[in-house]
Amino acid sequence: MTSPVATTTSAAGVRWDLSDLFAGPDDPALAAALDRVTRDADDFAAAYRGTINVVGGPSVEHLLAALRHLERVYDAQGRLGSYASLAFAADTQNVAIQNAQQRVQQRLTAVNNTTLFFDLEWQAVAEADAERLMADPRLADYAHSRRVERLYTPHTLSEPEEKMVREKDLSGVTAWSRLFTEQTSALLIPVPRDGKVEAIPLDAAFNLMRDPDRSVRRAAHDAVYDTLKPQEQLRAFIYDTIVQDRLTMDRLRHYPDPMAAQHLYNEIQPAAVETMMAVVEDNYHLAHDYWRLKGRLLGLDKPTIYDQYAPIGQTARQLGYDEARDIILEALAGFSPAFADIARQFYDKSWIDAEVRPGKSGGAFCSGVTPAVHPYILCNYTDSLRDALTVAHELGHGIHDYLAGRAQNIYNYHPSLPVAETASVFAEITVFDHLVARQGSTADQLALLTGTIEDMMATVFRQNVLTRYEQRAYAARASQRLTPDLLKGFWWDANAPYYGDALQMTDGYRWGWSYIPHFIGTRFYTYAYVFGELLVLALYQMYREQGAAFVPGYTRLLESGGSAAPQDLVRPLGIDLTERAFWQKGFDELARLIRRAQQLADEV
Repeated sequence: MTSPVATTTSAAGVRWDLSDLFAGPDDPALAAALDRVTRDADDFAAAYRGTINVVGGPSVEHLLAALRHLERVYDAQGRLGSYASLAFAADTQNVAIQNAQQRVQQRLTAVNNTTLFFDLEWQAVAEADAERLMADPRLADYAHSRRVERLYTPHTLSEPEEKMVREKDLSGVTAWSRLFTEQTSALLIPVPRDGKVEAIPLDAAFNLMRDPDRSVRRAAHDAVYDTLKPQEQLRAFIYDTIVQDRLTMDRLRHYPDPMAAQHLYNEIQPAAVETMMAVVEDNYHLAHDYWRLKGRLLGLDKPTIYDQYAPIGQTARQLGYDEARDIILEALAGFSPAFADIARQFYDKSWIDAEVRPGKSGGAFCSGVTPAVHPYILCNYTDSLRDALTVAHELGHGIHDYLAGRAQNIYNYHPSLPVAETASVFAEITVFDHLVARQGSTADQLALLTGTIEDMMATVFRQNVLTRYEQRAYAARASQRLTPDLLKGFWWDANAPYYGDALQMTDGYRWGWSYIPHFIGTRFYTYAYVFGELLVLALYQMYREQGAAFVPGYTRLLESGGSAAPQDLVRPLGIDLTERAFWQKGFDELARLIRRAQQLADEV
């Protein structure tokens, strides 16, 4: 018989303090803030409805006053929505938190409906008038967001229809997404260990697939997919329902294809994404070379899927949470003392939730709240080197959000998803380089290098695989229901070119599609990881060449937040996103690391 247990690690008790937002789900200040933002939205509508789409357009002063009033509404919404989602992520099984999240979602949907008219009226302003307003220096801090908003004009419905969509989503895609999260967070995986069976959270079970003992890796692998298999109908139904809803809305909004909405949100040209993905697939041979090296290092003729993250040498050693903190801060200080000072606040002020416990959301993320509030980080720290690099990754996000929050207004605060991955991956590589420099032996260097190569491959190649899987699923749903067998087939076909004949997939891995939250929360999110990783490899190469002179320009990039499209943000750095040569630079760096690993392996 199994029993649910928490995995005790050095991060036990490391929980974030959300009191900078609200004291708890029953905090009277939460209800008061909901009432206040509702009144503020009503006041906004009373003052500005019918005054934006007027002949000649509104005056600069009037539009500026409206934007600043709406900033206050957005700030309040950011605090409320972030608290609800963060509290839920920390304890998905808490009924009081579930109820609070539902109340907040319902009230904020009503607020959004109240202020919806503003964007619709702005979209309807005559082009010449809109351009004149956006060119006015007094609106400089708002011009980019206004331009982006007008790009949605062909895809926007009438105000009553938009309100209806937001209302139905509460019991539609939002509800299905919440069900998926609750079900996944509640999973306890029965894994045999030390002569008994323990039921552990999903993230802890996946971490066992990095154990140096192959029998432990295989047992964890089998337990995970044996647990997911009986849920295939439920998970396929959730995904099928969400995909069909999105395709319906795409048709109603006149998007030409299922990726178009995400491209627009990311402010990325589709051609740039397709070029990037094609270059990724042209370099799958690098992955095959690495898997063959990995098999040689493990003494296996052909590694299996549960061997792909097996540690080489000392990467299996435990790394306590406090020790990882010191290493991360020291590494960041070597790049920029200011970056280390920002990161230290996350530790000192309890902005991180690192403890592993049942009911907590899996994975890791950084949540930027609003420019006026600091970000929060969630992770599940299991004392591995990989977890230390994950914390470094999320702290990169945190530094990015912190810097942007102090330089931008709420309209320009959040960078688009592709650029949002830049600072996180850069911080991770910075910490990795610092760790390598601390290693004295060839074996230790090889251990670290192989782990980082695998993380890079997971970020570039695997995320590309996930995007191809989504493309197949959305294309198929146009004519048929997404059944478990169909999804398993799409998953297998998308993964096969990546692993080739160098690494063997198992039958259980056919259910690998069924737990991934990105498919549920934000479709085609994953190509942003590919973008971010390859961009950072190019940027880090520049840092190696320029040293300290690189830091001010990089800092300005992070401070820019979402104030410009990605191609405009990186253009001053000499980067053209439409060129295959740019994307290939990242793979040239990956190839260099793989060659270095082969050399170290020969020496060892």
